[in-house]
Amino acid sequence: MIAFSDLASAAYCPRQLYYRRRDDDRAVPAVARERIELAYRYPELATAPDATLRRLPIRREPAAYRRNLARMRDRPEYDRLVDPAATRTVLTGRECRGVVHKLLAGDTERAPTPVVCSPGEPPAQGVWEPQSVRAVAAAKALAWEREREIPRALVEYPAVGVVRTVRLTTRRKATYRRTVRAVRAIDGPPARVADDRCTSCAYRETCGPSRRTLRSLLRPGE
Repeated sequence: MIAFSDLASAAYCPRQLYYRRRDDDRAVPAVARERIELAYRYPELATAPDATLRRLPIRREPAAYRRNLARMRDRPEYDRLVDPAATRTVLTGRECRGVVHKLLAGDTERAPTPVVCSPGEPPAQGVWEPQSVRAVAAAKALAWEREREIPRALVEYPAVGVVRTVRLTTRRKATYRRTVRAVRAIDGPPARVADDRCTSCAYRETCGPSRRTLRSLLRPGE
């Protein structure tokens, strides 16, 4: 059974996952945990004074952060985001297992929605690929447990005050399946990659450069 976190690491770089497994390096840094905790405090933070917000690990100036939270209130699922049916819930699917930070209730017309939180910055549009793969894994695990289709998941960036929708498109599901295969294929150090992601990887000094791309790692034979 593949952990959601391992799947996200492999989507970023299969070699990074190899090093994390080798070093048993899966602890979430303290500042990342603190940023994720902000996801459970939106109503309070929306009216917090500047001095309070400056003491918190947010990634925006206080005024900009409050504006983002004000825009979040316009989302149709906002009430369920601040009052989820469950928090820190383990989901177990056919292939993957892991924790979702929130689980939004469904009803006869709406499917329940898993939510995963990221302590980092969102891209200009959508979500980063590792978070997309993790969100798809969460939705598929929930679908497996509930025996119903789960068409989307949410990714929250609580230190920024932004929520993004991840729909289970054909392209996203295909990327998920390639990443699952890449994780299962790891039995030694995968081939290295060399691109912009390496500059922010904790293993860049150990790993060294390479000529192969992530696409070639996830598509054997290319």
